[in-house]
Parts: sequence; C-alpha cells; structure tokens
Amino acid sequence: MVMNSPGSKVPSHGTDYLAQTYAYDLLQVDWTRKPVRFYNKSTLYYILGKVHLRDCYCYGKPIYAPLSGTVVEAWDGYPERDPVNPWQDISLAFKNAWSFDPQKQSIQEVAGNYVIIQGDGIWAALVHMKQGSIKVKKGDEIKSGDLIGNIGHSGNSTAPHLHFQLMDGPDPTTAKGIPCCFTEYELYQHGQWIKVENGVPKNKDRIRF
Repeated sequence: MVMNSPGSKVPSHGTDYLAQTYAYDLLQVDWTRKPVRFYNKSTLYYILGKVHLRDCYCYGKPIYAPLSGTVVEAWDGYPERDPVNPWQDISLAFKNAWSFDPQKQSIQEVAGNYVIIQGDGIWAALVHMKQGSIKVKKGDEIKSGDLIGNIGHSGNSTAPHLHFQLMDGPDPTTAKGIPCCFTEYELYQHGQWIKVENGVPKNKDRIRF
C-alpha cells in the first residue's frame, strides 16, 4: 500500500523539511481484511500495544537499491521499538516533526537506520531500516537492484515500512526534495493488475513491482 505519496498531495508528508517534499511511504498490508492491516493480530492487540515487530508483514523484508551509484551515508545501530505502540510512535513522530534540531540532535532520531545513495546528480534516501541489517558501507559502489538492507521500525516510524525520497544533496537537513516517478509497476484496479510505466502511485494504491 502506498502511503503519503506526492501523487496525492505535495508536500507528501505535510512538510518540506528534511527534503521530504516528494517522499513515499510503502507499507505491506493484508488486503483481504477490512479495514486492511499491516499486522496479523486483532485491532485490539494493536490498540493495547501488543503487536510485535514479528507480527508485521513488512518487517524484515529486503530493500533493494533503486538506482546505481555511490553510498554516501550508511548508518546502522539505532534501536527499534518493539512492540509497535501506536500512541508512543505517533507522539514521537509529532515531537520530532515539530522540535527536531539538527544542531543538537542526530538525524538518526528521525531517520533511524538509513542509507543515502548518490546517483547522477541526485541522492536517494532509504529510511527506518532494521537495526543490524544494512549490507553496504560509505564509499561502496552499488548497482540498481543490489540488496542494501531490510525494512525496520527505527526512528520516526509509526509502523514497519520503507520511507523513500530523492534529494538534490546528500544532507537531508539542507537538501531539497526532488520529484520522481517509478519506471514500471503494476496497479491493482477493478480486480486486475494493470501495468503502469513512468507513473506516480497515489495514496492507498495497491501496487507491486
């Protein structure tokens, strides 16, 4: 499921700060349940803070490099919160959104474990990764499709998911967001999968790559 997409609103996350203007959140859900859920427990378990990371469909899934280039940042070691706690996670997200100070705080408090790849005049950030999962290091030359780590629940995350954005520089605190589309994906619409080329999915779109 696509969440917080620039295909539905800009800035997609409600702010231009930290180069998030055109950022995407990608979340794996069970589409057979109503409402759809990102975990395999009951809603009551979620409300009570009893959904563990192992109960989340997205947690631990592989993340592949979206472009070829050089790894300019690869930060790991930031702890994850287990179990998922909606009240704590949302409170932390709002706190960091309004009071984060890059002069006094580490970017990991917002991004958690993350990788930044420099391509041809652009920088891609992949954020909220699983602690201990990052497979690349600063200076590595990588190819599009290379495994770089796994989806996690670190930093400013309200559920295990992948936050992805393009920027015009390597430092999210000073860079500006850059819009992008996906070369190719499939969109589930009217009971069938439809091929989309050079598209921008919208909020709550059901997609696969």
